[in-house]
Amino acid sequence: MAPRVVVVSLASDFGCQVQMTNIEDDLLDVLGLIDLSYWQLASSGHMPAEYDVAIVEGAVTTEEHVELLKRIRSVADVVMVIGACAVTGGIPAMAGEGDLEQRFAYVYGTDGANVARGRISPGPVKRIIGVDYEVPGCPIDTAEFLRVLSHALQGLANRLPQEPLCAICKTKENVCLFDKGQICLGMFTRTGCGARCVSLGRPCTGCRGLAADANVESAMKILAEKGYDIDEVTERLAVFNTREEVFSR
Repeated sequence: MAPRVVVVSLASDFGCQVQMTNIEDDLLDVLGLIDLSYWQLASSGHMPAEYDVAIVEGAVTTEEHVELLKRIRSVADVVMVIGACAVTGGIPAMAGEGDLEQRFAYVYGTDGANVARGRISPGPVKRIIGVDYEVPGCPIDTAEFLRVLSHALQGLANRLPQEPLCAICKTKENVCLFDKGQICLGMFTRTGCGARCVSLGRPCTGCRGLAADANVESAMKILAEKGYDIDEVTERLAVFNTREEVFSR
């Protein structure tokens, strides 16, 4: 029997699920290997009671999300999270700093407490349940998604790249954007995207999360010596890594 797969979204813009539709020709091949029992973006029905693989997009922002994830973990043999929001908390996690009720009161006034009810500090899925496979990025890379899904279906290990983006960027012979006076987060960020943004002349924004081999302290020291504003670098890192305790190393 084909593995039963569900695709669920928490707090996100559905961008990674939309990206899944961009697999084009390969999508039909993938659908031929699985029983796609539920896809929140494309389904009008309810999620089934039984399934084998759960693909989750989006950050955890409510108590309802927490309960849903606990149910998913109790049912699914495999939990796979896709996109920066689900992997690191992404942009939604930036709203989790400080007192949530105060933030809601600032926006909604006296109704702030009611609006905040049932909401929690945004964060990644792994803060709530165990995760078996991850596909980082904003949005996800379709080739990487297919590769990780294939590993999940076959029970193979999920081996995310460990080195910073700069490693692959050099092999592509890109001119370092720091030499052009631009702040690029490649020295902090996990590779695996093929340095696509930098190859197109755009600085890395850190959407794939912090690389395991990144030496944050040394990188910051070098940037300071070169005259870069460390506060600005920190702010840019926080866009996708607020919940990753970026500077704890």
